[in-house]
Amino acid sequence: MQTQQNVGELACLVDHIAQTDGDYGTQIPSLTLYRRSSATAPMPCIYGLSLGLAVQGSKRVTLNDEIFDYAAGQSLITSVDLPVVSYVTCASSSEPYLGMRLELDARVIAQLATEMEFSTPLQVATMRAMSVVTLDKALTDALARLIRLLAEPQLIPVLAPLIQQEIVIRLLNGVHGPNLRRLVAVGSPSQQIARVLTLLKQHYTDDVPMDELAAKAHMSPSTFRQHFHVVTGMSPLQYLKNLRLQDARQLMLNENLDAGSAALRVGYESATQFSREYSRLFGAPPNRDIKRIRTSF
Repeated sequence: MQTQQNVGELACLVDHIAQTDGDYGTQIPSLTLYRRSSATAPMPCIYGLSLGLAVQGSKRVTLNDEIFDYAAGQSLITSVDLPVVSYVTCASSSEPYLGMRLELDARVIAQLATEMEFSTPLQVATMRAMSVVTLDKALTDALARLIRLLAEPQLIPVLAPLIQQEIVIRLLNGVHGPNLRRLVAVGSPSQQIARVLTLLKQHYTDDVPMDELAAKAHMSPSTFRQHFHVVTGMSPLQYLKNLRLQDARQLMLNENLDAGSAALRVGYESATQFSREYSRLFGAPPNRDIKRIRTSF
């Protein structure tokens, strides 16, 4: 009951700021608020290291074939960059979906994890880099304080980092903790895969041989593929395709590139293959998809 009351306070805080449908960046750069007055169409996107929270309504995120549903009071944590499909499943004009996302800093997580003592040792087993957990009162209190701080902009530079550190400490000490600790545990399989994901993001337009990626992770190719799939829910090739297609979509939207130019820019040699894989991910060929997005604005 107390958790519901606390989430209710968060909903009021978000509703006060996000009064019409949209995404709301805030004066705390890592904090974004959301409002939707109806269910939304599936939207492929990249979720980075972050904490997502539904404070009213519900949302679904799919990672390849895996489904993550979360509703008011539940949180979705992502510990590495993952290509997902995200959409609001429960919302109405009288009771809109309200949510928030807080980006997390791996360096802060690593620093705080080394300073903390944990009751159970960290298991070396690799786990999926995404999980859903119901928030406890202490964490929702900290998130509410972070949003209330937006009303005192002069204090944000001093207090926001402290509240965000508290949030990370509570995450590390809670159910989400093992996933975050694996991310920053030196030499752990999860950390090695996270390093490879960073490399792929930096060089996604290049054809990087599998053996080279495995060597970067200090693993054999078969072990690398196994750990990569456990962490991301997909193969390295699927991950690379998602990065390329997501970026091509942004290039067409933001730089007005045609499909052929965008395909070449992100590393495709065949326009036909690009169009086929783009349609499979976004549900329509490039030109039709971009036109649909623009007319919906």
